[in-house]
Amino acid sequence: MSYVILLDAGPVGLVTNPKRSSQSLACAQWLQLVVGSGTRVILPEIADYEVRRELLRANKMKGIANLDALADLLEYLPLTTTAMRQAALFWAQARQQGQPTANDKTIDSDMILAGQAISLEVPSVVIAITNVGHLARFASAALWQDIQA
Repeated sequence: MSYVILLDAGPVGLVTNPKRSSQSLACAQWLQLVVGSGTRVILPEIADYEVRRELLRANKMKGIANLDALADLLEYLPLTTTAMRQAALFWAQARQQGQPTANDKTIDSDMILAGQAISLEVPSVVIAITNVGHLARFASAALWQDIQA
């Protein structure tokens, strides 16, 4: 099956973390495998934002350099009006259904990521994540370990 993989902040954080834990090494190897297989892998701007803001707050320059290198390696998906409008629709629907995905005062980056996934308008998109949770209600999502090259 041919599909496009969008990376959530969890895998992005693992791959760019200079402290190489067994999980971060496994995620980096997985990413090399899927990229090497020719699978289209995309770094969404909202995932970059989530990881980058924390790296900047903690003044982790090596992590920022790793994130910049990842952005150069992969296709980068900027935020668009279409994606943001879709995210707003998802946000509203979740609250109308009584199942909010985040506090009302947060930006709710999961809804923005789902909006970016839907706005790609490709037949098969899966978001690689570290926690399936509520994101899967709005877009196809799976644990990065479960996504095959």
